Amino acid sequence: MPTLLEAPPLRPFHEIFHVERILDPDEPTPKRQHKVMAVLPAYNAEKTLAATIADFPAGSVDEILLVDDGSKDNTVAVAREMGLTVIVHPKNRGYGGNQKTCYEYALAQGADIVVMIHPDYQYDARIIPHAVGLIELGICDVVLGSRVRSRQEALKCGMPWWKYFSNRALTMFENVALGQNLGDFHSGFRVYRRSVLETIPFERNSDDFVFDTQFLAQAVHSGFRLGDIPVPVRYFAEASSINFKRSTIYGLRTVSTMMRFWLHKTRIWRSKLFKAK
Repeated sequence: MPTLLEAPPLRPFHEIFHVERILDPDEPTPKRQHKVMAVLPAYNAEKTLAATIADFPAGSVDEILLVDDGSKDNTVAVAREMGLTVIVHPKNRGYGGNQKTCYEYALAQGADIVVMIHPDYQYDARIIPHAVGLIELGICDVVLGSRVRSRQEALKCGMPWWKYFSNRALTMFENVALGQNLGDFHSGFRVYRRSVLETIPFERNSDDFVFDTQFLAQAVHSGFRLGDIPVPVRYFAEASSINFKRSTIYGLRTVSTMMRFWLHKTRIWRSKLFKAK
């Protein structure tokens, strides 16, 4: 019987292995009825990529795509050695631009459910089948991993205090603006039903970090059901994180997105973000 853990393991570094271990395990796993694809928008993720994927439960996904956004390290070489599907942007297109490529590929390949996870080992990939299950059961259309189960846990696990309080303030503001009750609007772990990606005009979104905020506002506008699942946060030197200046810009653009949502909703000003494809 597996050990009942009291805390998630923290092993940010892992030897390189072939992804077939995850996609086609030797041990029998329950047969799925839907195609599940994991997409990893990557930039300089050489050191943490293997550790991130090592936590994927065997048989939890059918394909893993890594989109490299002009990394300056060996991210692409490591991904190819592991057997991932790899798409390379010759020039950096930005976080949002990276995700656009991820979702366009997933739709083209017939994915029914798409798991987006940052390859920096900040998010515990062991929750993938549980988050996917909320989609499969028809409970949610979008599932986010919430890093903020409690203030004590978030700060203890390394989240900077200024990031914690800005996350809480923005999340509270977005919940009120969008009529939701999510724990963390700014998570790098997200699961989408195919119809969400087919409906939302994400191609019009920013190529920067505010892409995620715009996407969730579009999902609410389109009537999709949003939910979340706790995922313990991991902050350490190699985990990616935007600095204070970029976080401030991101916060202002998040507020701007909420204003655009309400201006469109009240028909004062129509925004292209919320117009049908």
